[in-house]
Amino acid sequence: MRLLYGLRRFSEDLDFSLIKKQGYKFDDFLKKIISELEEYGLSIEIKNGIKEPVQSVMVKFKDVLDILGLSTQKEQKLSIRIEIDSNPPRGWNTELSLVSNHFVFTILHFDIPSLYATKIHACFFRKYIKGRDFYDLIWYLGKNVMPNFEFLNNAIEQTEKKGLDLNAKNFNDFLKENLTGVDFARVRKDVERFIEDKSELKLLNRDIILKVLNKNL
Repeated sequence: MRLLYGLRRFSEDLDFSLIKKQGYKFDDFLKKIISELEEYGLSIEIKNGIKEPVQSVMVKFKDVLDILGLSTQKEQKLSIRIEIDSNPPRGWNTELSLVSNHFVFTILHFDIPSLYATKIHACFFRKYIKGRDFYDLIWYLGKNVMPNFEFLNNAIEQTEKKGLDLNAKNFNDFLKENLTGVDFARVRKDVERFIEDKSELKLLNRDIILKVLNKNL
């Protein structure tokens, strides 16, 4: 989101969804990552945390922070978690984008409505609160777009074993109802270290979000 759309927050994760399963093996994928990083002369540690359906690995770079002068503690490591959803819900749509900020490469990714659907699912059906989810929610609200409802409803059915039949007509009511129980003090505390401009924290406020929702009616 930061590379493709300029989202103003940092992340510690690289999240992927497996949409072509033929020939995929997580162990082979992991070996490829290790090989590529070592070819660049990077010293790394791998902490494997495979689980189903989300497969994950923590990659720790031993010397990067010290070499770049970003830390005075030589033993401090830069950690990046890679997660792969090996069984994403049906209904997603993809786009191919060209990225040229620092290196030139293409990336196949979910389109904005599908990404929005994954964020709504994370905000309101994750087992714990992540402030980053609600920071992103505000970003999506500013785009004045609707989520991919087919994808979202399938995700809810997959994890909650129930159908909500969310659609353009009842979506705002769903948001208002579910925002009621959100601890926004906790949200602000969680996301603070991931944003550059701390003044943005004031936007993580239930009343402000509700005003935006009412405006979009």
